[in-house]
Order: sequence, then structure tokens, then C-alpha cells
Amino acid sequence: MALRVAVQMDPIESINIDGDSTFAMMLEAQARGHTLWHYHVRHLSLNAGRVLAQAHPVTVRREKGNHFTFGEAVELDLARDVDVVLMRQDPPFDMAYITATHILEHIHPRTLVVNDPAQVRNAPEKLFVTHFPELMPETLVTADTRQIAKFRAKHGDIIVKPLFGNGGAGVFHLRPDDPNLNSLVEMFTERSREPLVVQQYLPAVRLGDKRVILIDGVAMGAINRVPAEGEARSNMHVGGRAEPTQLTDREREICARIGPELKKRGMIFVGIDVIGGYLTEINVTSPTGLQELARFDGIHLERAIWDAIEEKRR
Repeated sequence: MALRVAVQMDPIESINIDGDSTFAMMLEAQARGHTLWHYHVRHLSLNAGRVLAQAHPVTVRREKGNHFTFGEAVELDLARDVDVVLMRQDPPFDMAYITATHILEHIHPRTLVVNDPAQVRNAPEKLFVTHFPELMPETLVTADTRQIAKFRAKHGDIIVKPLFGNGGAGVFHLRPDDPNLNSLVEMFTERSREPLVVQQYLPAVRLGDKRVILIDGVAMGAINRVPAEGEARSNMHVGGRAEPTQLTDREREICARIGPELKKRGMIFVGIDVIGGYLTEINVTSPTGLQELARFDGIHLERAIWDAIEEKRR
């Protein structure tokens, strides 16, 4: 079937075509004969109940420096003119992001939004995961300095990170003798009223933070992300190195536990993070890892994503 697909993403001219998962999804959609438009979330509007986007028809190609061509901008009515919206703008998961989910909720599921906007709103990565405490390292979500002090006294080695951060930004590893905890909490609370996430440090992170990709609730593949020397963070945004890997029995157990809930919530494309057999995050906003997995294992999960989307449209 030929679908009309609007891609809500960051500026396409600035993406890395060798690593961007949205680009891989767009190439696959185009190969299947689907029509593509691109728009930035700033150009999304809600007007008298109509959801509109100033969008460019776009063609894409794997050619560095010349990877897309725009047509003339048009005003799309996303309920009338489009079959599928890919909500692929990068976090942070802030009020602008949340507002976009409220707007897109007006058209879903008549126009299929991937992932379901209401469920994305209800499942921030560092909070949704806390519904599975038996799979996680011990974790505290709070702004209460007394609770943070008690948690540190118990675990010694801890990770402190912003609740709605992304890409490894603002993630700190504090050892038992580090005197900066109070100053760090003060800095975070001056910048934001949001609680912090404080987590038991997992030494296994030195061996890698595994990104497992689930399509419609089923584990389909994984890559391992190894932190750079002297880094506690494995995110590729901050120098982490991707390497091939296989799923362990424990990781399959984790996926089997959470997969039915993801499917029930309409989460077609999800990436979870696992360190040393512990689930640390469930990424539903704009998961990555497709191109790395394709390079290592020859598995093109963008095909499975489009198979799932097409099936839902049927």
C-alpha cells in the first residue's frame, strides 16, 4: 500500500545520515513507494480543531552533502491529507514536547501517529521504567536532599541525572568520597523544579550499556555502547563507541516482561537500555540505533517498523 507520511523531526539538513534512525526510516518508506513530507515541530498548529503543519514534500538519498530535496512548502491537514505521522523530534522531553503530543492526540488513531502521542506523554523514559522495579537497579526519584543523602549512605557509588534529560547530558557519577553532591543538587534545583534521578552505580557500565530495540513489543536486535576512557556515560552523543552484541537470557527475560505492555500502549518503535542485566531506561520518544545494528548484523529494523505500521494501517 502507498501511504502518505509526514515526518515531524529536527532540521533534516543537520542530521548525520550515517547514524540517524529517522533517515533510515525515511529511505525505507520511500523505497516502498510511500510519499514523504518533512516539517519541524515549530510549524505544527492547532486551529479550531484542525491539526495543521507547514511541510515540504521531500525525497531522500544516501549522499553526503546532498541527502534530501525539498519541494514547495504546503499546508497539510494532518487528519485529512496524511495517513501516518512519525513523531521523531529529539528530546528534551519538556513542555514543548508535551504540547506536541497533546496536539497530535487530536488526529490519532485516524491518522496513525508513531509512537502513540498520549502514551509517549505518559511514558517519560526515566519514569515509565519505574513501573518495573524488579528489573531495575535501585533508583530514587526525588528533590529531597535528605532522601538523596540516605540513598548515598546506603550505596556509596551513585549516578545523579536530570529526570527529563537526554543524550547523557547532565549525568554525574559520584564516588563515596566525592564532596560535590550538595553543590550538584543545589545547581540542579536552581535550574529546574523537577526531581532528580539518583541511581545505584553499576560497574558493569564499563563493559557497555546495551541498547535493545523492540518493534511492536518484540525484541529484534541490540547494540552495545561502550563509554570512552574516563567517561561514565556510554551515549554516542558524548563519545560512546558502538559495538556488536547478542541478547543474553536475562535481556530476553526483560523484553518478555515489558513487551506486552509496550504493544498494548501502541509503542511501535522502542529502545531500552540495559546495564549488567538491569533495565535503566525505556526510550519511546525518538529511539536510535537502527543504522548501527544494520552495519554490525545486517539487520534492517526499519523494514520491521514499516511492516508494523502498514499492518496497523490495514
